[in-house]
Amino acid sequence: MPQPPNLQNMLRQAQEMMAAQQQAQEALKAERVEASAGGGMVKVVMTGDMHLESIAIDPDAVDPEDVEMLQDMVVAAVNEAVRSAQELQESKLGGLGEGFDPMSALDALGMGGLGGGGTPGGQPNRAARRKKK
Repeated sequence: MPQPPNLQNMLRQAQEMMAAQQQAQEALKAERVEASAGGGMVKVVMTGDMHLESIAIDPDAVDPEDVEMLQDMVVAAVNEAVRSAQELQESKLGGLGEGFDPMSALDALGMGGLGGGGTPGGQPNRAARRKKK
């Protein structure tokens, strides 16, 4: 007969994972990524938690006759900064949560399908019984 899951161990593991994720998310706020477009004529700085911090535009990039080119360079620089920030997030947060699957933990406790299935003994809960009437 298989041993029942250690609930205390699972709770501790979940709390450690949440604390590590919280620390990593806080650290991302201090990280910066930079991106540029148009050969450096438009530069963007974004934080690791995806907040646009600054946009710098070289005065030579401002041509009243070709505003669309400047707009395109700003969009390109911002998109590149977003991509870089997403990569930074993935590198910092990507491994967190591996090894702990809350749904399989609930299944192991007999509580799988916790959204309306039933009780650990397999009997429908009160809401499920009312639904059948």
